[in-house]
Parts: sequence; structure tokens; C-alpha cells
Amino acid sequence: MKKIIYILFFIPSILFSQVKKKDTLVKKINPKVTYKKRVLETTEIDLLSSFYTQEGSNAAVTGGIGTEQLDDFAGNITISIPLNDDDVLSIDATISAYSSASSSNLNPFYNPTSNRNQGDDDDDGDDDDDKPSRGKQVIISGASTPSSVTGTIKGTPWAASSGASKEDVWISGVIGYSHSSDSRNSIYKAHVSFANEFDYTSFGGGVGFAKLFNQKNTDIAIDANVYLDSWRPMYPTEIKTFKTYGGNLNTSFFSGVDIYNQQGIAINKNLLSAWRPISTSLVDNNARNSYSVSLSFSQILSKNSQISIFADYLMQQGWLANPMQRVYFADKPNFYIGEKQYINNYTTTRNQGVFQLADDIERLPKTRVKIPIGVRYHYYVNEKITLRTYYRYYFDDWGINSQTINIELPIKLAEKYTMYPSFRYYTQTQSDYFAPYEQHLSTSTFYTSDYDLSEYNSNQYGVGFKYTDIFTSFFGLKNVNLNYHFYKRNTGLTAHIVSLGAKFVLE
Repeated sequence: MKKIIYILFFIPSILFSQVKKKDTLVKKINPKVTYKKRVLETTEIDLLSSFYTQEGSNAAVTGGIGTEQLDDFAGNITISIPLNDDDVLSIDATISAYSSASSSNLNPFYNPTSNRNQGDDDDDGDDDDDKPSRGKQVIISGASTPSSVTGTIKGTPWAASSGASKEDVWISGVIGYSHSSDSRNSIYKAHVSFANEFDYTSFGGGVGFAKLFNQKNTDIAIDANVYLDSWRPMYPTEIKTFKTYGGNLNTSFFSGVDIYNQQGIAINKNLLSAWRPISTSLVDNNARNSYSVSLSFSQILSKNSQISIFADYLMQQGWLANPMQRVYFADKPNFYIGEKQYINNYTTTRNQGVFQLADDIERLPKTRVKIPIGVRYHYYVNEKITLRTYYRYYFDDWGINSQTINIELPIKLAEKYTMYPSFRYYTQTQSDYFAPYEQHLSTSTFYTSDYDLSEYNSNQYGVGFKYTDIFTSFFGLKNVNLNYHFYKRNTGLTAHIVSLGAKFVLE
């Protein structure tokens, strides 16, 4: 990691010094050369770190119920390098490390201390929790578990498993380039991107063009982007094992462990009426591609006000459902593994020892079209206060309509200090394919219990503080800002976000 950070800082410094040397050489050769103002005067480095934590009780991995506890720490560095008067190169890198209670429940019966190794855990690189270097072992708690088994794990959607998928690192990088015309009325942009985490990889690219008119009071821009993503699908352990072993409920994950019905009676696992997922057809297309076009119009209305209008068209194709997420059906019998005395308390936090076997994974259409339309309006009240407002209307062909309202009120406390109180309200309708835990029917073609696709509204309250110093020295601090936001949905999800950012200039 130290090497990566060193390279991110060292390479831009070399590039910038070469540009400066070139300018000095040109001046010596022809001191009468007239220089135009640079688009970016000096190399700028933006650093941002953030911490995010959330709590909730509607985890999609466990079918719409269960803990949503998640912690995420992210760090970002953006370096903007003037290559010459007209061109700017930008390098953006992000590392995000998170721990997720719900993701860990891909395999809720994980136990690294057990003396048994049960489940599809053959280090073949495709198990839901498979990380060969971890040396995983799995055990399922049940009434018939042999007494010789140690370190029994009590699977429950209300607590995190200790499985490898409880934590991961997401990385991304973007390299961008922009060129401005001599008049500065035309701007051309392009970028390439990459992102990766344990079950997903993304490659992207895009181009853009902006045109300024009316003495730069009017700005029209268009951007086009393509993201070619691919799954390394991870599945709920019980479904993956069932498929791998041809439906044999007496081997691997299920070996020596009772399966209980709703009444807490151990079933005969050899009968056709025993538990089985409704489909063993899993991800048949690892691709998930996105194509977007964005249009924006910005106009300075007066010396105190500015308005911007934007519209996007986004089309997605491929496997758009998340194969990690379970679904339970109202018209199918329930089956459990674990300690049967908790079955009647399954949907509450009193359940500390039993887990319901999934009926299927989330399934959604293989295409989706999203269209957001919005407007921003900024008004300079006086030298102390500025009003920033934002409104967006969104709709898609999955049945979701949403509205977003955001208000921010920067208040200048002193020459270099500004406070940013803000409020954001969001509301959306329910997707055509959403239903809560055990309210879907198995006759449906598409289904999800992901509450991100449910009907809900949310409020976000925030405050930020910024220090700005326009007179900076070598590698000087240009500004620093600290922000806090509290987020709450009416479904019960709450989150806290703290971020700290700083911008430096390299002269």
C-alpha cells in the first residue's frame, strides 16, 4: 500500500516538473512568446477519507429480514496535472474496505474453529465464501449434530457469520483527460475506469463535450459512458451445495444435520417432499453492461443566480439481479437448519440459533432503462450566505418513480471559514418485482426482497465545515473540509457518514 501511495504522488510530480522545464526552455529560446492563461495553473491533489456505518433489519441476503449492519472505510486520492496550457490529466483512485453482517450470511454456518469441514468448500475458487488462503471450515448447528463436533455455530439472519465474505476491499481507478480550446469555449473530455471487488469487476470508459456561449454565461454539455462489468457469482451456500451435489441432502453441507419443517419436526431428507430450491438454474450470463448518455444546460441568470438543467438516459443489460440475495415464497413450505426451539421466533431478534433454507435467489429482468431529469438553482444572497438547491425526478421500466430534493446553505463564518448545513429528502415507489419476506409467489417470473427496490422515503441531515486559503505556498493546503450526515429511512435503516477532505497545490 505504501508503494502505491508513493507512486501516486511521485509520478505526478515528475510529470509536472517536466512540463515546467519545457515552458522554461521555450521562454529561453523565444522570450517574446505570448502565453495564454492555463486551464489549470498547478498540479492539485485532493485527498478524501470517509467512514460510513449503518443499521437495519431488512437484509436482502437473508430474504428481506435480518441485520443490515455494515461498516465502510474509504480513502480517495485525485491528482489533476496540467500537461500544458490547454490539457489536464487526472488520476483518481479509491480503496474501500467494508465489513457486512448480511453478506457474511451467504454462509451463516461458517466456523473456522470446527473440526469438521462441511459444505462446498473445496477451494475451487467458486464457493460463496471460498478464499483458499483462509482455510475455511463449515459446521451447521442441529439437534442431531454429533457431540464430538466442537465450535458449533448458531446460524441466524440476526447475527453475522464469521465467514470470509463478511468483509472485502473494493478498489477503483479512473484516468481522465480534458482539452480546452484556445478560446476556452470548447472542452473535450475522455476517461477510462476500472473497479473490482470479490464478486464483481468493472471496466468503463467515456467521452464528453462542453460548449460555452454568450460570453461564457451559457454552457451546454453532453457525455456518453460505457461500463462493461462481469460477475463472479456467489450464491447462498445451501443452494450452491444442493446444485453441486445433485440434490443429495445427506452429503457435504447437509451431512449429519437435521432439516426441520415449520413445526420443528425433523424431515426425511430422502423424500421428494423434502426441501429443495424451486430452480437450480443459476447465473447464465456473467455480463452486466451499462450505457448512458447525459445532457446538461447551464445558464447564468444574473450576477446572483445560476440554473442548470440535466437529463440522463441509462440502459443496463445482462444479469441485473444479485445472486447473493435469497427469496422466500408464501406458497412453499418452510425448512430450517439449526436449533428448532427458535423457529417460532425466526423473524425477530430473539432468534439466536436457526436459519431458513432459501427457496430461490433473486431474479430480475435482464434489461433496465433509467431516466433521471433534474434541475439545480444557486442563488448568491449576500457575501455571507449562498443558497444551493437541487431537484430530481427519476423513473425506470421496473416501476420505480422517485423524487429528490436537496437544499444546502453555505454560510461564511469568516474570511477563510464556511459552514454548510444541508437537508435531503427522497421518496420512491415500489418496483413491480418487490415483495417483503415470504410474500412472493413461486409462480412469478421475477422477484426480489431487496428493500432498495421497495417503497420508502428517507431524510438526510448534514453539516460541513470548510477552510479555504487561496494564498498557498509550496505543496500548500488550499482547503480542508469536514462533513457529517445522518440518514434515516422509514423502513428503519439508519446511517452515519463522516468525511474529511483536503486539497493541496504543487507549485
